[in-house]
Amino acid sequence: MPGMVVLGRRWRIASDDLVFPGAIELFIRAVWWVVTLVVYINHKGRFDCQGGAYLHNYLVVLLVLLAAIIFTLCAVVYVSAQGTIMNPGPRRSMPVLVYLRAVLYVPELVWAVLGAVWVSDNSTGCKPEEVGAVIAAVVSSWIILLSMAVGVLVVFDPLGSQRSGVSLDDRSGVRGLDLESSESSQIFYTAHTLASRVWESRLRLLCFCLPQDDNHRAAFSSIAQLVGGFFLDTDLVPSDIAAGLALLHQEQDKMEQSRDPDEVLTHSPSSPIREDLEIELEKATHCMQFAAAAYGWPLYVYSNPLTGLCKLSGDCCRSRQAEYDLVGGDSLGCHFSSILQSTGLQYRDFIHISFHNQIYEIPFFVALDHKREAVLVAVRGTLSLKDVLTDLSAECENISVDGVSGTCYAHKGISQAAHYIYKKLLNDGILSQAFNIAPEYKLVITGHSLGAGTASLLAVLLHNTHPTLECFAFSPPGGLMSKALADYSKQFVVSVVLGKDLVPRLSIPNMEDLKRRLLKVVSNCSKPKYKILMNGCWYELFGGTPDDFPTEMENRREEELNHPLLGEESLLVRRSTTYQSLSSDDSPAHHTHLPLYLPGRIMHITEDGPTRRHCFSPVRYRAEWSSESSFRNVLISPRMMADHMPDVVLRALRSLTRDQHPSALCPSSMSNSHLNVI
Repeated sequence: MPGMVVLGRRWRIASDDLVFPGAIELFIRAVWWVVTLVVYINHKGRFDCQGGAYLHNYLVVLLVLLAAIIFTLCAVVYVSAQGTIMNPGPRRSMPVLVYLRAVLYVPELVWAVLGAVWVSDNSTGCKPEEVGAVIAAVVSSWIILLSMAVGVLVVFDPLGSQRSGVSLDDRSGVRGLDLESSESSQIFYTAHTLASRVWESRLRLLCFCLPQDDNHRAAFSSIAQLVGGFFLDTDLVPSDIAAGLALLHQEQDKMEQSRDPDEVLTHSPSSPIREDLEIELEKATHCMQFAAAAYGWPLYVYSNPLTGLCKLSGDCCRSRQAEYDLVGGDSLGCHFSSILQSTGLQYRDFIHISFHNQIYEIPFFVALDHKREAVLVAVRGTLSLKDVLTDLSAECENISVDGVSGTCYAHKGISQAAHYIYKKLLNDGILSQAFNIAPEYKLVITGHSLGAGTASLLAVLLHNTHPTLECFAFSPPGGLMSKALADYSKQFVVSVVLGKDLVPRLSIPNMEDLKRRLLKVVSNCSKPKYKILMNGCWYELFGGTPDDFPTEMENRREEELNHPLLGEESLLVRRSTTYQSLSSDDSPAHHTHLPLYLPGRIMHITEDGPTRRHCFSPVRYRAEWSSESSFRNVLISPRMMADHMPDVVLRALRSLTRDQHPSALCPSSMSNSHLNVI
């Protein structure tokens, strides 16, 4: 940070990002130079083959060219390693070195062409090692040139000219600090519009295989608006984000290690708190089998890599459409076969199965669960690109729910999916058919991830007509529903969250908070970026003691953080509340998006024991009731995605129900006020 300005535009690479690529190329060039020198010395004066004089001159010029490149690379690596992320001053000469290195690609390209011509026309009679050395030099040159071209495409920023063009020290325009508010707002609006267009084009290119109907176009537009504006008010490059995440992870681990051990409240075995937790845990374990089964054969084969294909192969090609109501997408029957294997139900127990999948329309099935005497609706989580678009349609949408006091709104994409299933269940008579068969059964709704969010909102929509229904939402998205709806859903929804799962902590306000904390921790660190990344990689792979980076500003006044953290100020950042709130941890957060919350009561499952353990050591878990406030921060961890996987959640629940000892079920903690008995 900031992005390096070269050729009049800003790039997605900073001046301190060239340490590792420069060192790698330097090593290759040094080995190449030594090999070329050995070949030249061993054959000096004996280039007596056809074209020997040309070979002699080629090797001499190649040695000089490689020496110039090596010298330039040494300067690039040395200068790039100077300063810190927030102090680019010692790296002011980097653009000049980049220009010099780029200029040296021209003679290298010419010499690669001449080498290829010599090999094809003038190498007759030359020794094999001489010809091999030239061929290796030519091939290496072309590989490096191609890698350079790919690298330029990777770090190219389509908004680079726009970002560079609003510099406040631009002498050709009016001074940025003197701009009127209306003019400043207009420039910000223009930049945001351009960013949204760029992201919308990227989404269209990525999703070229999807139909370009009104729903998809609206989704592309809303997602582009959201993503395009998120980092618009900062000048972060990808390596800055990686360094900030590494520092945040170590900071969070350091705080966790310094926290006093939890003092677990003692309760008798007959405590209603513990009984409630045990009962809900058993129900959750049972329902999670159906939530996982809704993913169909991909998750089944992934969870059973040795036997999954064999168990499904005999049933995949059988046609059973006459035996149950099948809708869309399972022509070979593999999805349904895996559901049967996972749940242990019979064919006759299924009322409706839908594998139809479009944006805002996700697969689900309805079955009779005789073991729990329930009509069970299981909704599938994210498994396709269309589901991802549903996930990313994160703006708020008002919904109407009778009996709820307060504003009712929810995540648009998930709300649309819930209304789709709601209409199918009622308009197609699916629930009526199920309760005609088993009128004494109660309604249970479940799902994982996207399916959990959809199941929760579906339960809210159905609660008035089915007041005894229950919903178990596994790893639901954090940005799901308004506070009024979340409080209302505590009557009938139980959310289950495992460990440091990212998704239940994922909401737009939480991401804004994460961005602010990234900027804070990066601005406070006085180490070069390459050291931060090296220490971070070592810590993620091998553990150890968290890096003792500074937590207070050194040799600078905190008031300076009121200004943009850039080598040259940017009008876009000048208007940013992200930077304006960095000077104090107590600064109020300025959120432009409505807050969204997790549904229902929250059961939090965590590993019981050290955070770092041996790969083959058994894992013990503990479960406790928690509150929504525990999930207002994104926790950086190698487990943040693994803890979201449905097979991992199911394994943790089964482990808890097999081993329900007093320390595994922790109703509350005196030392952690955010863990409440609900």
